[in-house]
Formats: sequence, C-alpha cells, structure tokens
Amino acid sequence: MQLWAGLGNPGAQYALHRHNAGFMALDALADFHDFEAPKKRFLGWAIEARISHERGSEKLLLLKPATFMNDSGQSIGEAMRFYKLEPQDVTVFYDELDLDPFRVKVKRGGGTAGHNGIRSTVAHIGENFRRVRLGIGHPGHKDKVTGHVLGNFAKAEMDDLAEMLGAVAAEAHWLAAGDDVRFMNDVALRQQP
Repeated sequence: MQLWAGLGNPGAQYALHRHNAGFMALDALADFHDFEAPKKRFLGWAIEARISHERGSEKLLLLKPATFMNDSGQSIGEAMRFYKLEPQDVTVFYDELDLDPFRVKVKRGGGTAGHNGIRSTVAHIGENFRRVRLGIGHPGHKDKVTGHVLGNFAKAEMDDLAEMLGAVAAEAHWLAAGDDVRFMNDVALRQQP
C-alpha cells in the first residue's frame, strides 16, 4: 500500500489558497479516477482506492489531514503507523514557492525549505518520503511570502491551475508504478500549449 497525502488547511475560506494546492491535487485525483467519497479517519479525510498502471495496480490511501498545515505530520504519521508503512511508502503533494507557477517536480527526501507542513511531516515520519512539489512561484520578496501563500489563486491563473491538477491526476499511475521521471515528463507534456 502507498499513502498519498495532500497538504492544506481545512475550511471553505482556505479552499483556493495557494497553500492548499496539495488538497486540490488529491481532490483532482479522486475526481479523475472516480474514487469513493472520503471518510473521517486519521485526523483527516481518507479514501482507500486502487490505481492501475502498466504493471498491475497499487492500493492507495489518499489522505487530507484536517489538522491544519502546521500539524499535517500528526495525521500522516497516524495513518502510516496504522498500515505499518515505511516513509518510502509515503508521497506528499504540496505547494512549492521555489518552483515556477504550475511546474510539477518530484523528489525523495531533502529539507523542508521553510514549509511548515513538510516540517511537521519530517518531525513525525522522517525525511525519506517522496514529495510532489506543485509550483506556486515566489512573490519576489520575503515580506510578501505569507500573503502570497495564504492568498487565493488569481482568476487569471485558474485555467493553468486546472490544467496542472488535471495533468497530475491523469498521470498519477506513473507515480503509483514508481516512475517519477515519466510522471514529471508526461505532466509537462500535457501542460504544453
């Protein structure tokens, strides 16, 4: 089993915040693959599902922690322990300031780059999990970061946002198969004009 967690803040007032890109990615995945409705579990909302790929299928737990961003790791750690998973079985989808808007990059391990949700996850499960970084761009000055991250995507960005989320959902089978490079390449191809 793989645990895929999307980071964000619960509540309608946060729904379109850039900081909720991880929640948006999991919602897009569930919609695209027609997964069942989430159930309240592990201090969040969880869906058990299967995703097919070229070599078979993988059992997934999709998890949206309801603990607010800064305590995301608590929910992820609880689910991981329940299923007796290792950090390498965990994939976290989250917003990344240091990537151009709507770029998608995958990496394993590493630091937190100041992201409180990632900091909490590292504190609870260690750093050896896979990260799907969803670019939100940097506002240019550190004093503007909080407003940028906790601000809504602009109306002019909605098409690009929908395209990125759709591409992530459509190519997620490569993540399930463990082919991070193919996932990144195919997402980028889908995003070309």
